[in-house]
Amino acid sequence: MKKLFYIFIFFSVFGFSQSKDQNTFSASLIDSTQLQAKTIFGVDNFKTLYYSTDNNSFHKKTKDTTITYSNFQLGEITSANTFNPLKMNLFYKDFNTVVILDNRLAEISKIDFNLTQPYRNVSFVSMGYHNTLWLFNQDYNYLELYDYKAQKTKLKTVPIPSNVLDLKSDYNYCYLLTERFLYVYNYFGSLIHKLPNLNYERLAFSEAHLVLKSKDKLYILKKNDNSIYPLEQPNLLIKQFLVTNETLYLYHENVLRHYQLKIN
Repeated sequence: MKKLFYIFIFFSVFGFSQSKDQNTFSASLIDSTQLQAKTIFGVDNFKTLYYSTDNNSFHKKTKDTTITYSNFQLGEITSANTFNPLKMNLFYKDFNTVVILDNRLAEISKIDFNLTQPYRNVSFVSMGYHNTLWLFNQDYNYLELYDYKAQKTKLKTVPIPSNVLDLKSDYNYCYLLTERFLYVYNYFGSLIHKLPNLNYERLAFSEAHLVLKSKDKLYILKKNDNSIYPLEQPNLLIKQFLVTNETLYLYHENVLRHYQLKIN
């Protein structure tokens, strides 16, 4: 009985974490764009590009115009979340600071966590609903939902016993990737999924799918699903990757390639 029990547990965990025998996704090249960027942070449904350049400026490029935000005092942009174009957040890890921008890249808010009470040593930032941000508190190893208008924590998780690799979110879900597990939280801060990390390194997220990178391979976790599906990708070069709904973007050597995702 014990042997049968452990066999059942093994296959349940493996099937829960990464499905290989059910659906797969494929990616078909549909377009490409020439772009000189240091880091690409987002592409919206209207093909607007959000990216940084070597001088640490943040750019919003549409078909007709490009506008720029620069804050040289804060140094390099560590991450940027562009899911809500009316409240984009730029995180400057070296200065423990987040800047909130509107759709014209004008500053709405500036949150210096060195000055908040209590002090927060933040290593990852992503957006939440309304005026909130998901923060990973490096000193206490927990994730918290912080209301930057009210300057208070709305909720926090139990401590995470593993190094954090990446953090992505939208209004409803927050995905925290650690060396051991992928944690999926809802906007109440309740843990709804905990999947083993099978060598995943980074995340990309849109309203439809979460994309995970493992070396030179990509995998997809569909929304409201608990199985991770492989992406069939013939010789794709993956330096940076993004996803917007059913479109996968790969950036390599100044070319942003657009791929249509399709479930097989």
